[in-house]
Amino acid sequence: MATTHAPADPTNAGLPAPPEARDGHAPWALVARREVVVKLTDRAFVLGTVVTLVVIAGFMGWQAWSAGQATTYTVAATAADRPMVERVSAEAGDLDDTVAVEIGDVPDAAAARAAVSDGEADAWLHRADDGWVLTTDREEQGSLTAVVRQVVRQAALEQQASGLGTTVEQLEAGGAVTTTLLSGDAERAGLAAGVAFAFAFLFYIATLTFGITLANSVVEEKQSRIVEIIATSIPVRQLLVGKIVGNSMLAVTQMVLFAGVGLLGLSLTPYSALVPAVSGPVVWFLVFFVAGFAALWAVAGALASRTEEIQSTSTPLTMLVLAVFFGSLFLDGTAKLVASYIPPFSAVLMPTRLLEGTAQWWEAVLALGLLLAAAGAVVTVAERLYRRSLLQTSGKLSVRQAWSAPE
Repeated sequence: MATTHAPADPTNAGLPAPPEARDGHAPWALVARREVVVKLTDRAFVLGTVVTLVVIAGFMGWQAWSAGQATTYTVAATAADRPMVERVSAEAGDLDDTVAVEIGDVPDAAAARAAVSDGEADAWLHRADDGWVLTTDREEQGSLTAVVRQVVRQAALEQQASGLGTTVEQLEAGGAVTTTLLSGDAERAGLAAGVAFAFAFLFYIATLTFGITLANSVVEEKQSRIVEIIATSIPVRQLLVGKIVGNSMLAVTQMVLFAGVGLLGLSLTPYSALVPAVSGPVVWFLVFFVAGFAALWAVAGALASRTEEIQSTSTPLTMLVLAVFFGSLFLDGTAKLVASYIPPFSAVLMPTRLLEGTAQWWEAVLALGLLLAAAGAVVTVAERLYRRSLLQTSGKLSVRQAWSAPE
């Protein structure tokens, strides 16, 4: 009887090419599913995710609560100065909704100083020869000072305009200065600084967390020699793809959860009107994150033979992630513009520029194309290094040794 043999698979060290899995799924899909299931049944991972969500929700909740709270200041005033303090109290909420002013009546200047010194009053507003003075104890009350200055200035202008037989508007005509930006607007620019830090922090945490997990998953199979059994059943390339896909799915799912909670919390703050403007860049960030998730983390595990060696084999990748983190925070101007097209910096900087309003949609598409091309090249190189170093268990390999190792 004639015997037929399955064709050899050059990516699997000459072993027979495996058939499709019995349930009809490709081998890489089974590996990906296993990676997901193992992680979802890991109590530390689930607890860490839940705690992070609670922290984000708590922070956004605190922001929403504090934004709606006003600080009440007690301002001491004598009978002669009381009308001005009454005006400050009446107009404070309109000028700054976080400031409320109560009046503390005192008989004279000595009593006012004593009230401020003893903590019974936060400040004392009184007239001096050349204007008004706001006296506090040990430090200036910034928000209160700003409100008092605006009210006193307006009162002085009204008095002078009345004496000149004109109006405040006529006196101020032509003297107003407004600000504008060539690209975007001031409110979005302020919000972008906070969101940019969130993008950079999430990229840093997720990439390191799942990168180290991926590297550990590879080296544990090498250290236990179970990879030699796995390699007889599925191609090494399929094993690599499955691990990358599984960990990428987990990382992206976490990012979606974190971003969703963050946007929900943002909708409860004074920045709620900007939620639609922020949502677009957040989606772009998730897309860029998927494309920029480094397949080389699998190589970091393949180059090591023991878990103790992962730190040294993954050091270059860790330094690259740190460079992306700090670069996204401190790069500015032309350097930021150029870096927003360079992988993997573009994974954080381009979504940030979209939020700032300094980038057009076609720039994001171009940067994403460059990132995908770079990711494809990385996967190609990583697959060769992974395939040639995975079965090497004699010790830590250099990239050059792994590249030239026989299959």
